[in-house]
Amino acid sequence: MNRPIRFLLLLLILASCSKPVKTNFYMPAEWEPHDAVWLGWEEAHLTYHPVVFKMIGALMPHVQVKISANSDSLLRVAKRILSEQSIDTTRIKFYVHPSDRYWIRDHGAAYLVNSKGELGVADFSWNSYGFPYWLQEKFDNNMDSVKKYFNPERTKKLGQVDSLMAVAEHATRLSTWVVHEGGAIEVNGQGTLILCEATVFDRNPGKSKEALEPEFKRVLGVENIIWMKKGLADDPKHFFRRIVDNYVGGGTGGHTDEFVRFANPHTIMLAWVEEREKDLNPINKMNYERMSENLKILEAARDLDGEPFNIVKVPLPDLAARKIVARVNVDDSPTTLDVRLRSFKPSEAPHAGDTLLRVPASSYMNYLVTNGVVLLPTYTATGSSREKEERVRKIFEEQFPGREIIFIDALPLNWSGGGMHCSTQQQPAVGKH
Repeated sequence: MNRPIRFLLLLLILASCSKPVKTNFYMPAEWEPHDAVWLGWEEAHLTYHPVVFKMIGALMPHVQVKISANSDSLLRVAKRILSEQSIDTTRIKFYVHPSDRYWIRDHGAAYLVNSKGELGVADFSWNSYGFPYWLQEKFDNNMDSVKKYFNPERTKKLGQVDSLMAVAEHATRLSTWVVHEGGAIEVNGQGTLILCEATVFDRNPGKSKEALEPEFKRVLGVENIIWMKKGLADDPKHFFRRIVDNYVGGGTGGHTDEFVRFANPHTIMLAWVEEREKDLNPINKMNYERMSENLKILEAARDLDGEPFNIVKVPLPDLAARKIVARVNVDDSPTTLDVRLRSFKPSEAPHAGDTLLRVPASSYMNYLVTNGVVLLPTYTATGSSREKEERVRKIFEEQFPGREIIFIDALPLNWSGGGMHCSTQQQPAVGKH
């Protein structure tokens, strides 16, 4: 074979290999069958453990539990601690991935399925919740300070976890340049995705909806995107933020799993502050205004058939603000909620000795639904209305009929800006969608 013909054949082979393969992968809705639910294990945050024990105990009768940790030695610690709680670790599958974070939904795999019964993973890019941009904002673009506090190697390792989870489950990986976290993905399994502008644009500065939407549609297998404006006020971007007045907190900056969730393909649940509660405190007022704007968007939204969605308002728990003190140095005891002055950006920083009101990212919307059960946070122990929580129970019983509703006090997670949904990741059952 002469050289020109050989060269043409090579070009044809390369061209055929470069064509995108039509996979038909999509993300199923969370209420569809699961093969497993994943959790991370983070040694440093022992205050999480009582919540984790209850979650695992509630999940094990219904679904395979999988736990990912940063090393073999840490997994041995996890097995020992779980065994001390009478949890049968032989029924849990353990994995080692380069992750020193508990919140596996955000940096871990977003699992997909296709019509062939194959498993896929949407491999989004990762930048630690826009941390470099937050540091630039905090230090007024002083790049020396940004380099001092930003660890690109750790971020790179965390960004590999979703692809390693794909390898562990022999899943096809659909990678994208879009930076996004799992707690900000909400789908109905029938072509519609809900996103929040506040987080998407923060993680992808300079990118437009026109540039972002095709990638979300490609890797998640959706055709229709509904854009919320802002998330809850008590879920501000990063730690620590002065939210309003003396109220401070930290979080993701607007993850959807804090305030808007599909209950079924045609029903959307929205976190809500009632009219009579909106003036009880500044946080309530901010949430009332934000959710009212989001409600208008949802009321105007349509599904793929052009039909409107049924909107269900889910009450937010009563605000669980706790008085704390701003200090130059804070004891690293896991029980303290006091804050360091240097954790704030200068324009929001309190003075040493100031009394502040720290708020957790508390919401009934940060629930997990899996086979036969819904894990739902409870807030009556911290003073929230029992009557309100009973209304929430009835809403969830109506929206998830036939599933057991299990209330778990997840406040230790809320103080760190997340909840039970943030700290888990469902793995869909292939061939059952």
